[in-house]
Amino acid sequence: MEAKETRIALKSGALAYQKKMSNPLYFWFGMLIKLPSAIFWKFRIKTLDAEKCIVTIPYSWRTQNPFKSIYFAAMAGAAELSTGALCQLAIADLGKHSMLVVDFRAEYYKKANQKITFTCDQGQELLALLGTLQPNDTSKLMMVSTGKNPQGEAVAKFYVTWSFKRKA
Repeated sequence: MEAKETRIALKSGALAYQKKMSNPLYFWFGMLIKLPSAIFWKFRIKTLDAEKCIVTIPYSWRTQNPFKSIYFAAMAGAAELSTGALCQLAIADLGKHSMLVVDFRAEYYKKANQKITFTCDQGQELLALLGTLQPNDTSKLMMVSTGKNPQGEAVAKFYVTWSFKRKA
């Protein structure tokens, strides 16, 4: 017997957040206030929905290290954004929550000397977890963001563990 997959749809607050983050001008302004390095490194959110978040980072003089590859901190920022934007989208309709990165780990496989696309596809898992939190409950989720080059080869994988607390 096959397991039935449950999909959770976005509600009005999450749809508004999704629309804002998909708007280049709003994204730029939001990052200017909250995360200015994202503007400098030219991150772009390509997809943000209930399933996944896709963020790109270009290979340019802004992101390059002395070894002619993308600086590891720039890739870490793009990977964190792909998980964090998904978290923000998930909590948009669930009342007040706090969230914090409590663990971070990375694996590097290939030289990142082209545009890299980071994908986190744990949206449904995240929505299901957050939907069960009661006021003052906390929970953690390790989210994985995989960075691939234009040829589809995995360049790096980042493991970002987020802690969530639902406020009363």
